[in-house]
Amino acid sequence: MINVEHLSFSFPQKELYKNISFTLEEGQHCAFIGTSGSGKSTLIEILMEPDRHLFEGKLEIDPDCKIGYVSQFSQVDPARDITVFEYIGEEFIKLQDEITAIYAEMESASDMDSLLEKVQSAMDALDAMGGDDYESTIHKQLSLANLMKLKDASISSLSGGEFKLIQVMKEMLHRPDLMIMDEPDVFLDFENLNALKKLINSHKGILLVVTHNRYLLNHCFNKIIHLENMELQEFDGRYIEYNFSLLQTKIELQEIAVAEAEEIERYDGVIENLRAIATINSEASRGRALKARVKFQERLEARRIKAPFVDIKQPNIQFGLNHKVEDSIVIKVNNYSVSFDELLLRDVNFEIKSTDKVAIIGPNGTGKTTLLRDIFKNNQESIEINEDINVAYLSQLQGETLKDTNTILHEFIDAGFATYDEIRAYLLNYGFEGEILDQKIESLSGGEKNMLQLAKAAAFHADLLLLDEPTSHLDIYSQIALEKAIEEYQGAILMVSHDFYSVVNGMDYVLIIEDKTIRKMSMRKFRQMIYASHFNKDYLQNEQKKKAVEMQIELALKDTNFERAKGLVDELEGIIKQL
Repeated sequence: MINVEHLSFSFPQKELYKNISFTLEEGQHCAFIGTSGSGKSTLIEILMEPDRHLFEGKLEIDPDCKIGYVSQFSQVDPARDITVFEYIGEEFIKLQDEITAIYAEMESASDMDSLLEKVQSAMDALDAMGGDDYESTIHKQLSLANLMKLKDASISSLSGGEFKLIQVMKEMLHRPDLMIMDEPDVFLDFENLNALKKLINSHKGILLVVTHNRYLLNHCFNKIIHLENMELQEFDGRYIEYNFSLLQTKIELQEIAVAEAEEIERYDGVIENLRAIATINSEASRGRALKARVKFQERLEARRIKAPFVDIKQPNIQFGLNHKVEDSIVIKVNNYSVSFDELLLRDVNFEIKSTDKVAIIGPNGTGKTTLLRDIFKNNQESIEINEDINVAYLSQLQGETLKDTNTILHEFIDAGFATYDEIRAYLLNYGFEGEILDQKIESLSGGEKNMLQLAKAAAFHADLLLLDEPTSHLDIYSQIALEKAIEEYQGAILMVSHDFYSVVNGMDYVLIIEDKTIRKMSMRKFRQMIYASHFNKDYLQNEQKKKAVEMQIELALKDTNFERAKGLVDELEGIIKQL
């Protein structure tokens, strides 16, 4: 259906791809992964509108290929006054109305041939989209996503997550040959994420989905395309199998690298001896021997294996404290309520202690972001913040904390850094270097903007972190680095998140929204609730076993104990088969 060969593309300030190749064929549900800013969204733009981009290489798309697209920035138009059913079936209804109008025109028309041609064209278009039974198809899709209750609701009343699912349904109902979705999972609550999983798995056509969501990656795809450091590789299989393949490759490469390093060190010694001898003995044969050894050494260095897909540098996120506040309450919420068109939360009461790490969990549109923003603003009588602490805030609306017209460097001068050299050194930890520091915030990807927010929050040395969807748009490596930073942080965290992995790996307990109020739930009960609804019986146990073995492999690699690492890989393979 789509064939890309040796494609290269660059912007004036950045080279994105160098001779990348891949194919998309029938039956493939493909996850498109890679670190933030690697060019995934740009590659999608090239696939959809190749004539607008000056690239090198070959891009072949079947001329009959119909492409559907869901943007990561889909938003509800508040001015549209139609129901969810009418919105999803908009194209079908439009064609039906067109056919009805043509038939009405036929009753009094003299030129029947042109009208018959028009009605046949419209009927063919309707048939191509399955128009005969589009009503039942829409009902099936709504039921699959557990959204049948929204059928007659106004499209303008939907939450962002609900609207994203409706967008996916609408595009799928047009029966595209290739369906492209750019981070469709961002900000979806777990119920809606599970609905998206069902929609993806039910789709019959080819799918290309940019996602960093580990739940979807582990449950939805049979092919992986990985873009990294201007290079691309394909993997036919599940994401969990791809990760296993990368781990095997990592062990092999590290074993080779250690052997090569030892060989290079041995030759360094030989060369030094030859140089010492050559300074005393000026025979031509001694000089030739030295030159030969040096050339061989250069060949060894050049042969060192580079693995852009294995050795991916994680950002070094570190949240420091302004000062440690022992055993005190940092947030106290008493009888908090909030409403917009309707009441969202009422009589909310909770306390957060100085070392608590807490996630607020609830469906889309239930007031979580508003609550977190109100805590940060601290201008309501129902909210008390300990006056002795510093507070840092990460917003899911990135424009609240980052100024689009600033360059990265100027953003951090505004944040209190003294010199550009200080900023450059600091931002290296977060993956920002070189010319990108002079780029404006508005030109960055969503993941890069979120990483900048994390860098600003970390620089503040806050005692309390308020994090609203901190993993949104972040690549998997950055998500794992964030989890590590949260685990090591000694202050308090209140986090709104729909990312199951970040919650269970980093939080002490959850505050769950039910019936317009909030109640405390232990992490054990939260895991049981989620796993009972969305995972197989033994999934949690096997996931924990997998993580434990992976940690043992990492320790074995640090000790260069490759035999132990290989033995553990065999054990890991057995666990993965059960998952």
